Amino acid sequence: MDQLLAAVDLGSNSFRLSIGRVVQHEGNAQIYAVDRLKESVRLAAGLGPDNVLDDESIERAIMVLKRYGERLSGFPQHNVRAVATNTFRVARNVAQFLPRAEKALGFPIEVIAGHEEARLIFSGVANELPPSDNQRLVIDIGGGSTEVIIGKSYEPLRLSSLYMGCVSFTRQFFADGCVTAARMEQAQLAARREFESISKRYRKTGWQEAYGSSGTAKGLLAVLLDGGMAKKGITLDGMEQLKALLVKEGKVNVDSLPGLKASRAPVLAGGLAIMLAAFYELKIETMLPGEGALRVGVLYDLLGRDSKHDKRDETVVQFLKRYNADAHQAARVRQIALRLYQPLAVDETEKEDFTRILGWAADLHEIGMSIAHSDYHKHSAYILEHADMPGFSNDDQILLAWFALGHHTKLSKLGTQDATRAQWLALLCLRLAVLLSRRRENMPKLPIRVEADGKNVKILASKSWLATHALSEYSLRAEAGEWKKTDFELALLEV
Repeated sequence: MDQLLAAVDLGSNSFRLSIGRVVQHEGNAQIYAVDRLKESVRLAAGLGPDNVLDDESIERAIMVLKRYGERLSGFPQHNVRAVATNTFRVARNVAQFLPRAEKALGFPIEVIAGHEEARLIFSGVANELPPSDNQRLVIDIGGGSTEVIIGKSYEPLRLSSLYMGCVSFTRQFFADGCVTAARMEQAQLAARREFESISKRYRKTGWQEAYGSSGTAKGLLAVLLDGGMAKKGITLDGMEQLKALLVKEGKVNVDSLPGLKASRAPVLAGGLAIMLAAFYELKIETMLPGEGALRVGVLYDLLGRDSKHDKRDETVVQFLKRYNADAHQAARVRQIALRLYQPLAVDETEKEDFTRILGWAADLHEIGMSIAHSDYHKHSAYILEHADMPGFSNDDQILLAWFALGHHTKLSKLGTQDATRAQWLALLCLRLAVLLSRRRENMPKLPIRVEADGKNVKILASKSWLATHALSEYSLRAEAGEWKKTDFELALLEV
């Protein structure tokens, strides 16, 4: 089981489960598929005008996740990554739905941002293609969003996530199943307006190969090839022939479209309109099928994390450079915070998670100074919550922002409803590390240590050190007083 990795892709149209076996060959790791499951859930179809998921769609999703949960039974948690995309991002009742979904699956579910989805999609496609120095365009039309990426080798150069998908467009323009020339024109124009926002810079960057990685692309390709409307790949002429056929028949007729799966039929018209818009706006000539996509990208991201090449570490390094942060101070605070946190008795699973988060939060706590020194902690928190951070989920970023805000603010102003004991203690260690590093000098031997029994916490400080560090003593006593506003009892003791 340790050689198996599993990716769960909770898309707006389909849910997918992929299990891969990791094989090492001459120092390189490769993932070979051993099992795949796919079910059409059409989650986005259950979004009402107020972006609330209806009960029927939620129950469909829960039933599929229970089946996936059975298949994943026995997998170590660190070998499974479940990611959720656009519908989870926009649904207003996701906070009520997500705990049920995680319980059904048996594993945490990450709601990822559009740019992170695009990055993972490109990784999945690139890892399934032969190596090439060419720049590649990848378009993934999902149920609720469309990701557009240009990359070279395994690295994306441009990433975009557009708020339109085959399910949302079908619901908007073809809800009753009727396909007319006027409706197709309206859908194409709406899609072209979305592509207009990126088309100029994408054409300037350029590419030599184009790939479609979604169910929409594969469905269109099958219909065009089996229907004799194209000889190789998706073409503009072939799609125009398909559009004319749909308009002529007034609907998507599975019987007259060889190659079309029944599950793809309800969303074909919406997906076709978006793909036509992409070809016209980006001047695409031919598009080939790209395998893998999001689920394979997630598997390779898991593999990277397992082999200590975590994309999130790379992102943190880039953020330190981008925001011109003091890397020496960041390392200093990280070292002290982790040294204080490691001896504490907390749940081991939580400890592992918060050790990583604590380290990244220490690295990035000062990036807000690039905006202004005044209230820099608020600027840091805003950046960490709202910036595109490859490798990090939305929940990861919210947690990082919480630590960045909390390291320097009054605890009474910190949102803490869902904070666990391990999270609180990690925050305490970060606050103490920042306090001890105020002089921005290395500290080979720590003058304090932290002990915690339940919610009773002691800061044990060297009496001789306190006697010669009046500002630090004052700050530690003020910190102890600040924690009286929480459920914790914190005391500063001299030893």
